[in-house]
Amino acid sequence: MTGLAKYRIAWLPGDGIGKDVMDCARLVLDQLALDAEYVPGDIGWEFWKSEGDPLPQRTIDLLKQTDCALFGAITSQPGEEAEQALAPELRGKGHAYFSPIVRLRQQFDLHTNLRPCKAYPGNPLNQRDDIDIVVFRENTEGLYSGVEFFPLPQEVLEVLSAHHPSMAKFEKFGRENIALSARIMTRQGCERIVTQAFDYARKHGRRSVTVVDKPNILRETGGLMIRTAREVAGRYPGITLQETNIDAQCMWLVKNPQDIDILVAENMFGDILSDLAAQLVGGLGFACSANLGAEYAVFEPTHGSAPKYAGQYKVNPMAMLLSARMMLDWLGEDDRAQRLEGAVAEVIAEGRVRTYDVGGSNTSLEVAAAVAGKL
Repeated sequence: MTGLAKYRIAWLPGDGIGKDVMDCARLVLDQLALDAEYVPGDIGWEFWKSEGDPLPQRTIDLLKQTDCALFGAITSQPGEEAEQALAPELRGKGHAYFSPIVRLRQQFDLHTNLRPCKAYPGNPLNQRDDIDIVVFRENTEGLYSGVEFFPLPQEVLEVLSAHHPSMAKFEKFGRENIALSARIMTRQGCERIVTQAFDYARKHGRRSVTVVDKPNILRETGGLMIRTAREVAGRYPGITLQETNIDAQCMWLVKNPQDIDILVAENMFGDILSDLAAQLVGGLGFACSANLGAEYAVFEPTHGSAPKYAGQYKVNPMAMLLSARMMLDWLGEDDRAQRLEGAVAEVIAEGRVRTYDVGGSNTSLEVAAAVAGKL
């Protein structure tokens, strides 16, 4: 490819099986003859270990020169384990591990995480063949906003104790034994994600949007989400707003998934809902996602890096291929996007080429080749 290609796409394999599934995506994208230059970027655990930064500044600079990014998988570990994984000369130098995908979402304001969970007929892992759920997850706020403390600073403890009498029961343990994660939500963030969900419903002829939170317990943050959703819903006559608690919604997802249309939630609840919904239609091997902002987007399967399978081309590449389909759709390549989804659906329906998780014995590349063959 030359610099004259129509699109410049950042190519971010990441860790573990990230390279395996990205190789599968490239095979299919090449078969589609997408006019794109794929620009490799450094991201992941290996760069944390060797540089103390899993998302080097050079990668951020690279992304700013591309139209969007396709991302494979990431490995993350807790603080102490991350410190021990550093090269010896980097330990004790103040490096703090922070998820690079979370940083990408915040750096580029990728506020909307879109996760379709659709049952493709012929998949033996489907709970039902009529499931077609779309999850909208707020991507930059909530409990994943990254504002955490351990141990709890004295000034933070004093402020909390002055405003919340219930903090007294924790003070007796000593602030050195208290960890705190903040659930931060803004009216603007809530309005933006709910509006995205309603816009999608209007565009695609969906009948309802269900906002999911826990306002009876999380009164301020959950209450803000529900109140804002009601305000937004008033601008969309003909589309029903439903309100549910996260625990009850998980139960109903298992009980009556065919009755659910669009779900919208803050960061952590959206994460939980989308993984549960994914399992209803075959598991994380079929779970694609898009991180969308006003001017940039990152597309990724939602499975992990599965280091034990790295380089074996064993895992299901369908989540990656469907993420590539979402990328094509975002780029305005509607015909290619529809052709790719149709090819994926056809391979699943035939059931002749499958990876181990679906009861088959084919490699990731063989599945990708079967999809490419349908194109």
